[in-house]
Amino acid sequence: MQALHRLLRPLVRALIAKGITFPSLSRLLKQVYVEVARDEFPVPGKPQTDSRISLLTGVHRKDIKALRERRRGGDAPSPVLSRNAHLIALWTGAPDYIDGRGRPRPLPRQRSKNGGPSFEGLVSSVSTDIRARAVLDEWVRRGLARVDEDDLVHLDMTAFVPNEDFGDLAYYFGRNLRDHIAAAGHNLLGAKPAMLERAVYYEKLRPGSVEELAGYSRELGSEALVKVNQKAFELAERDKNAGDATRRMTFGVYFYSGPDDGPDGEE
Repeated sequence: MQALHRLLRPLVRALIAKGITFPSLSRLLKQVYVEVARDEFPVPGKPQTDSRISLLTGVHRKDIKALRERRRGGDAPSPVLSRNAHLIALWTGAPDYIDGRGRPRPLPRQRSKNGGPSFEGLVSSVSTDIRARAVLDEWVRRGLARVDEDDLVHLDMTAFVPNEDFGDLAYYFGRNLRDHIAAAGHNLLGAKPAMLERAVYYEKLRPGSVEELAGYSRELGSEALVKVNQKAFELAERDKNAGDATRRMTFGVYFYSGPDDGPDGEE
């Protein structure tokens, strides 16, 4: 319970800041408890009854009857964010778009008569519904790309943050934290093999030292993400027609800084 208290504080901070009250969260938690008990704790060979769900969750049976058949709506990022993520995954993962050191190549803005990779070709390989120029203008405005004097487009992957659309921010907030908690929960329950879930922690640091570590972490984190993306791209191309290609994966990095923890482990 102490660990849950520590975990929930930053979540509740974000919820209060966005106007989500305790009764709203309570209703959602009740729904999730019923869903998880129904879907993930069945008794082999027996139907999942309201009484059993009530026993597992503590939710009253009269509420379970209404909740157990309710399915949540779809959850997906905006089409623009999906498109941008796909383009960056290709540019940092596909062999035609990376150099000998595994870094994204600067791309000619337009297709050449001789063929070869280009920013225009990259965009058209993902979507023919939008012009490459419109994508480039958006990326340059956001600092995600720049065009040099030779008309080559350079990618700055560190600038890829969905910081303009709250729906996109909320989507990644839910997806990334879900998988981080799932990995930690997998290890907490003693499941084998253990999943990668590690962190480096220091306190008693000066603000300048934290700023230096933040920059260093962004640099190493971006490098790690690019390398994992390249390997995942290679394996996804190999696996895409396999009948057992039914698994997904998430690899992520994060950096946080704040005041030293108090005596009870809270900020």
